[in-house]
Amino acid sequence: MAYQISATKLQAYNRCPYAYYLRYERRLTTNEFFGSAALGTSLHQALAQCHRDWHYREPLPDLRWVHHCWRQHSHGLTPNQVSEGLEIMENYYHNFIATEVALTQPLAVEGRIQGYLQVENLEFLIGGRYDRLDFLPDGLELIDYKSGREAKLPDETEMDIQIGLYYLALEQTYHQSLRYLSLLFLRTGEKIQFEATKQHKDRVQRMISNLAVRLRYDRGWEPSPGEQCDRCTFSRYCSAVTANPAPLPETQAKSQLQLVLNL
Repeated sequence: MAYQISATKLQAYNRCPYAYYLRYERRLTTNEFFGSAALGTSLHQALAQCHRDWHYREPLPDLRWVHHCWRQHSHGLTPNQVSEGLEIMENYYHNFIATEVALTQPLAVEGRIQGYLQVENLEFLIGGRYDRLDFLPDGLELIDYKSGREAKLPDETEMDIQIGLYYLALEQTYHQSLRYLSLLFLRTGEKIQFEATKQHKDRVQRMISNLAVRLRYDRGWEPSPGEQCDRCTFSRYCSAVTANPAPLPETQAKSQLQLVLNL
C-alpha cells in the first residue's frame, strides 16, 4: 500500500510537521470552511472543452466557439454568474486565443498526474491535478487556471514544492521534463510563468525523504512556530501556541499508519 502524497500535503508538512501529523496521520477534523466554487468549476470545464474539442482543422476558432463551450457548462448558475462567466470567457479568447497564429492542441486537459518514489522502504504515491498540459519543444508546460477575484501569487516556497512534485511525476509519466508551471488569472488576463528546474525536483525528493524518516519511526513531529500559527485550526493542541494544550482525542489513524509501514 503506497503512502499518498500531494503538493497540498507536502506544503502543509513544510509549514509545520506537527500540524501535518494531526491532520493527515491522526486525522483530526478541522473547522475550515470552503465556499461555493460553482462559477470557477463552470469556467474550468468550459475552457477544457474549448481546448479539447476544437477540431484543429483551422488555425483558430472564432468567438462563437467560446460562446458554445460556455453555454454547455453554465447551467445551474445564477443570471449574474452566467453573465460574469461569459465576460471572463470572452476576455480569455481575446487575450490567449485571438492573439495566436494558430491554436495548439494541448497534450491533455483536466488531467491527473501520478508518480512513485521509494524511500526508507516506503513507497510514496505522488498525485496531483492540472487544468492543461502543453507540449513545448524543450519540455512541458503545466497551466493552472485561477478564477478567483484576487490575482494573488502563492507563497514562493509553496510554489517551489508544487513545481518539484509535478516535475517528478510528469517526468515518470511522459518521460519529459517540466519546463514551466504557469498560473493563468482568468479575470485579469495575466499569465505568470515559473521556470521549473531539476533543483525543484531534488528539493522535493529531500523533503519526502525527511518525511519518510518521521513516518518510519513515528517521531520528530515537532511544531514549527510562525505566521501560520494565527490561522492554524490545531492551535489548542499545540504547546508552541497554548500554555496548557488540550489532550489529543483518540483516533483510528494510528493502526492505518502501522499497516502502511509494515508492508
